[in-house]
Amino acid sequence: MSEITLYGFGPAYGLPDISPFVVKTMTVLTMAGLPFTINRRGYGNAPKGKLPYLQDGEQIIADSSFIYWHLEQKYALTLNAHLSAAQLAIAWAFEKMMEDHLYWAMLYERWINEANFQRGPKTYFRFLPWPLRELIPTLVRRKIGRSLQAQGMGRHQSAERIRLAQQDLDALADFLADKPFLLGEQVCSADATVFAFCQSAICPHFSGELQAYAASKGNIVAYVARMKEKYGL
Repeated sequence: MSEITLYGFGPAYGLPDISPFVVKTMTVLTMAGLPFTINRRGYGNAPKGKLPYLQDGEQIIADSSFIYWHLEQKYALTLNAHLSAAQLAIAWAFEKMMEDHLYWAMLYERWINEANFQRGPKTYFRFLPWPLRELIPTLVRRKIGRSLQAQGMGRHQSAERIRLAQQDLDALADFLADKPFLLGEQVCSADATVFAFCQSAICPHFSGELQAYAASKGNIVAYVARMKEKYGL
C-alpha cells in the first residue's frame, strides 16, 4: 500500500483539527483502517488553495469529497455497501447540508463574531512576529467576510443566520432520533462528515447562539461522543 499523507491545519480547542473538512477526512481514513500521517505544513502547496489534500504515493488529491472517492475506488472501501440507493441519496443530502450550508453559518460565528474571533481564529497567528500577527489575521478575516457576502450567508441579519443554522440542526436531530449512527446501526461514510461538523458546532471553547443551540440537542451531543469513542478522534 502507498504511504498516505493528509495535509491539515492542526488540532486546537479540543478538536482534532480546526477544519471540519480535515476532521472528516481523518475520520474516513480511520474508519477505513488506512494508516496515514498528518502534515501541518502543506497549506502553501495546496493544489486548490485550501485544506485538506491528500498525498497517496505519487498521487495528490484535493478536496475532502474527491479524497473519499479516491480512497473508495483505490482501496475498495465498503463503508456504504450496506446502503440502498435511497439511503445513499439521503446521506449525500445531509453531507451537503453540513458542508454547504451549516458550514457558512459556523464560519461567520468563528471569524466575524468578535468574541469568537478573538478567542479562536486570531490565535492561529500568534506565532507570527509583530506587526504581521495583527496584519495577517485582519486581511484573512476581510477575505472570509467577502466570501460570506458572495455566498450569501454574510448578507443575513444575525437572527436570520441563526435561524437557518437551527433549521439544519433540527433536521439532523429529528432524522437521527435515537439511532446510533446517521442511517442506523452501522456507520457509513456520511457519518464522517456529520461527526466532523457537529463536533465543531458544539465545541465549548466558542460561545453564541449557534453553539448553544447545537449543544442543546442531546442526541447530537451523544452522537458526537459515540463517534469520538469509536474512532478516537
